[in-house]
Amino acid sequence: MRWCLVIVVLAGCAPPVGDTQSDDCGANGLAWLVGEPESLLAAMTFVDTTRFIGPGDAVTMDFNAERLNIVTGKDGRIARVYCG
Repeated sequence: MRWCLVIVVLAGCAPPVGDTQSDDCGANGLAWLVGEPESLLAAMTFVDTTRFIGPGDAVTMDFNAERLNIVTGKDGRIARVYCG
């Protein structure tokens, strides 16, 4: 019975299903944004599925290979650009 509990608990730690290395959203072409000030984003146009994630923002864990995620840090700079 304890093993079942351990398996259930560990299942909650599994990475999201899907290919997190895919570039279906075009993130590779925007990799140059990393390290740039987030104010640069205001002059750019993004598709509707783009998600902007700021410090401390809560986000869902669902995987969408076509969604572009842009993460900004506390320093006001873009920290990460990825699909998911």
